Amino acid sequence: MAPSDPETDRWFAEHLRPLEPRLRAWLVRGFGPRLAVDDVVQESFLRVLRAREAGPLQSPRAFLFATARNLAVDSLRRHAVSRTDSLVEADLANVLDEHASIPDLVARSQEVALLSEAVQSLPARCRRVMTLRLVYSLTQREIGARLGISDRTVAAQIAIGTRKCSDYVLRRLDAGRTRR
Repeated sequence: MAPSDPETDRWFAEHLRPLEPRLRAWLVRGFGPRLAVDDVVQESFLRVLRAREAGPLQSPRAFLFATARNLAVDSLRRHAVSRTDSLVEADLANVLDEHASIPDLVARSQEVALLSEAVQSLPARCRRVMTLRLVYSLTQREIGARLGISDRTVAAQIAIGTRKCSDYVLRRLDAGRTRR
């Protein structure tokens, strides 16, 4: 990348720098403490600036968060670390522009469809537990009472379901990359 110029510095200060605290918090919440957040943030900034050199960006904010998400997934995959948090709790709606463009809406719809496929691929009991948790936002205790199983079993099923969904999504992403 060429040395920075005043226009690039101004654009960075206006469009990217204000997003840094939110990006860091989102990465920590979504990918956990094992992620090298500083590295992902720095590389994300660099990639957005490089993309801007190629042409104007319609939504720098969405591009930054999507880039950071991809870098985080790649980093965790390289280090063979599985996520243990909920896939749905990393809510992208909080970070995308209020007036999302059509490509952003399509991407979001595809992400939801992929998560739905992942949940549908689970064994029956695990699928019921994950659906009650992700779709209906029930607590572990409420899920246990509804299904007649212990809180401990619910917690185990959520952990298993989260791991299997994460693996499913990563396999699908890998398959999509190899087809290109």
